[in-house]
Amino acid sequence: MDVENHGPLIEPLVALAEEAGERIMRVYQRDFAVQTKTDKSPLTEADRASHDHILARLRELTPTLPVLSEEGGLPSYDARRQWPRYWLVDPLDGTKEFVKKNGEFTVNIALVERGQPVLGIVHAPVRKTTYLGDREHGALRIIDRVRTPIHTRRLANGPLLVVVSRSHRGAAVDRLLDRLPPHETLSVGSSLKFCLVAEGKADLYPRFGPTSEWDTAAAQCVVEAAGGRVTRVDLSALTYNSKDSLLNPDFLVLGDPSHDWDAYLHGFDVQER
Repeated sequence: MDVENHGPLIEPLVALAEEAGERIMRVYQRDFAVQTKTDKSPLTEADRASHDHILARLRELTPTLPVLSEEGGLPSYDARRQWPRYWLVDPLDGTKEFVKKNGEFTVNIALVERGQPVLGIVHAPVRKTTYLGDREHGALRIIDRVRTPIHTRRLANGPLLVVVSRSHRGAAVDRLLDRLPPHETLSVGSSLKFCLVAEGKADLYPRFGPTSEWDTAAAQCVVEAAGGRVTRVDLSALTYNSKDSLLNPDFLVLGDPSHDWDAYLHGFDVQER
């Protein structure tokens, strides 16, 4: 399949994300064991079942493209830096939320080209909702096969709506909130925070703390296809596969890129003690 033309990839990817979600739900609906990985994060058989299915189907769909998945092996940077295009996958984003059984977890699949996600799928199995971002054609929300275009919202009078991590909020986020004008906050898990910004239900998602590139790529594509931006704290672009580590820097998800976000960020230090 010609991966330079994203159109033919969309239907198979939406189906693939839903199939992975079905495998996750088979585990979610019964008792399951939880292991701990070397980075102290949880791992369940649902993570593995989703990974195995996605990997097999992507290899069928695009045999020549590398797949970088949270639950797969990690190639060296010397190998990865040669990839102009590859799949970046989190088979189950929000495993902590999965373990808590609060429904706030997703399947994330992104196509990355030259350091930027250009096609992204975020599927929320419990909500039976899929978000699609295509840099060429915009963003959609899919519920019961009904496709609705989504857009970030432009700021007007009224309080900012800020979405924060349910499991990883931290003191730096609270210090940034103190700098903002009147606002309301909402706590959500996984990539659903990005999706709330993408569909105009939130204006800002600040994340100051460890995340990996597979956590963010698909959802970043959805946000940016919907008209928003995902940036570092200095408002420069958040890019992929540009360094040895796969950890992201601190970042911001902005619904209205034309807003003067720097007015709140000037002199802000994430590491302040």
